[in-house]
Amino acid sequence: MFLGSTRDGRMGARVANFMRKHMEEKGMKVDLLDPLELDIPLLRLPFHWYSDPSAAPEPLQTCDTAIKNADAVVVVSAEYNSMPPPALINLLDHFDPKSYSYKPSGIVTYSPGSLGGARASIPLRAFLTELGCLPVREVMGVSSVHDALDEEGVPKKDDVITKANKLIAELEWMASAMRNHKDKVPPPSL
Repeated sequence: MFLGSTRDGRMGARVANFMRKHMEEKGMKVDLLDPLELDIPLLRLPFHWYSDPSAAPEPLQTCDTAIKNADAVVVVSAEYNSMPPPALINLLDHFDPKSYSYKPSGIVTYSPGSLGGARASIPLRAFLTELGCLPVREVMGVSSVHDALDEEGVPKKDDVITKANKLIAELEWMASAMRNHKDKVPPPSL
């Protein structure tokens, strides 16, 4: 799971904590890739451009392994000026599209307003597709995030759980379908 926001007072940790706990309760393993914790530099040299991957900074190595091992990708994104945050795009861009290829992706957006970050989900869907992910149809938006989740990510409104269940069910089905199909028919090499 990618968390996008790095600004002071961010609400994204609430959303990511909720999604992680909710997904783990459903038996999923979740790695949280947080650009604030990873301290990933501005993109100058993507991980896949290192001739020796072991020479790359350790956080890049760890993230690449987590992405490659994942059956699916979940992106938790704020909305900055109707777009995903720069830190999120920077983090995602560090890795080869081959690492993301044929992985279903789920989009979770949030905002303090009534739209729940919906405007950021539109360019994010196109970007994830360009990386090689297969975004599921369901998008989860958390409106008035400060009222919907407490600081630990515990829901204060039932609709958050309902929305998460819809997204997770679709993502889990797609991940299972893709995993089973890859076992029978290897994807085309990129």
